[in-house]
Amino acid sequence: MPDFLVYLFIFPMLTRTWEAAAMLPSQALLPAVVFALTALQALASDTFLAAVYEHAVILPHPTQEPVPASDALALMNRNMDVLEGAIKEAAQQGAHIIVTPEDGIYGWRFTRESIYPYLEDIPDPAVDWIPCTDPSRFGPAPVQERLSCMARNNSIYVVANIGDKKPCDSSDPSCPRDGRYQYNTDVVFDTQGKLVARYHKYNLFRSETQFDYPKEPEAVTFETPFGKFGIFTCFDILFYEPAVVLVNKMQVDTVLFPTAWMNVLPFLTAIEFHSAWAMGMGVNLLSANTHNTTSAMTGSGLFTPEGPAAYHYDSATEEGHLLLAELSAHPRLSPTYPPAINWSLHATSIEKFPGESDTFLGAVRRDIFTFRELRHKDGNCTVCQGDLCCHLAYQMSNKRRDEVYVLGAFDGLHGSLIKYHWQICTLLKCPSTNLSTCGQPVETAQTRFEMFSLSGTFGTSYVFPEVLYSGVQLAPGEFEVLNDGRLKSKNSTSKPLVTATLFGRLYEKDQPHPLRISQ
Repeated sequence: MPDFLVYLFIFPMLTRTWEAAAMLPSQALLPAVVFALTALQALASDTFLAAVYEHAVILPHPTQEPVPASDALALMNRNMDVLEGAIKEAAQQGAHIIVTPEDGIYGWRFTRESIYPYLEDIPDPAVDWIPCTDPSRFGPAPVQERLSCMARNNSIYVVANIGDKKPCDSSDPSCPRDGRYQYNTDVVFDTQGKLVARYHKYNLFRSETQFDYPKEPEAVTFETPFGKFGIFTCFDILFYEPAVVLVNKMQVDTVLFPTAWMNVLPFLTAIEFHSAWAMGMGVNLLSANTHNTTSAMTGSGLFTPEGPAAYHYDSATEEGHLLLAELSAHPRLSPTYPPAINWSLHATSIEKFPGESDTFLGAVRRDIFTFRELRHKDGNCTVCQGDLCCHLAYQMSNKRRDEVYVLGAFDGLHGSLIKYHWQICTLLKCPSTNLSTCGQPVETAQTRFEMFSLSGTFGTSYVFPEVLYSGVQLAPGEFEVLNDGRLKSKNSTSKPLVTATLFGRLYEKDQPHPLRISQ
């Protein structure tokens, strides 16, 4: 039964039960109370069916000038036609909520001026608005109306990403010259089509010059019969606000994550990092990516604290893809919820393995790592950089002459413009036997490992465990993180290994953002 029907049936029954109970003698109260408690328990689902849709966005023709509003709406309707098909299919399969991607309705080829016809004024959800039944209450809002009707007509929560516009004037010293703020915005409509959440992306990617930075980070949450939800967008996931705030302070159960994520090996492919983030933070993450292989955009998933429930990675076609999986509504209450981890406990309790002087430097993009080659089929080794020492115990199934693996460490600021602090320990395959290539992207491998155990002296509790197999595939159920901070294979790897990585973030060492308007 859909959740809103449960409410419609249960609440009147509860009311009548309590009214009747008040008139009963004390010995007759017990059955009434038991019924009421049973009914209340039925309202809170232990699990829910979640969906994400990876959408191959129909892009507009690049232009510096705004197109007519009718042309903009026509393009958005073409994309919404596709999204509506996915939403209907998900609802027919029983999904309670579906997430669609960032930029999924109009793409990303815009200047500040040319995106304007695609924007709508999105009100605060406190206004209690169902655009499907009252579309003109806040002026023209055809996109919000259609999204609201998709949710209402299919009795499903719909999450989408659109653009918000907010007028301003000279009384606001930060007001842009064109008299408006433009925000990259996520919206959520409930099963009745009501707008229940609006989030303005706080951490814009460097190319998003068409949008403004919000003055303050927004920690947006909303309650459902199947848990407490939070929402943020794409680049936000790499920073403290609002991502960590939602989990640690707001205690959300599930994060909704529209993204337009460009895959970057070896540590930041979408499925690799997003799955690791869900595990490291101990929440569900519903990640819906755009699909554009020219821009290396693919990789969506339904990720949990215990690993991926379902994921999709496709760099070969230009087709969209719908994913569904049943998830725990309250993962922290699950008997299989992972215990708290002391990420440096093991690494700080052992001596450094010998041979640390046999190291070399290599670049992962612009980050200079300290590497040590794994010259033997098995062994133990240590690599240090800055305050971080990484320890590895390993055994390969066979030591191939045509493949080289290294243990690497990085402790420093990442990024050329926006600088944020990483601590990384990684077991990594090099593209060739030439050590100067170590750190460059590689998607395939042939070496399997009988075992590996990786740990580091991390100076943070925010560490995300990644294991990536050949062909950019995850390894669900094949590794574990022990409560002393070791990332450890459970058995021999089922596929050749590209990387096993502990990705740490020291948020407190991030440099001030150079582009965000200070208020």
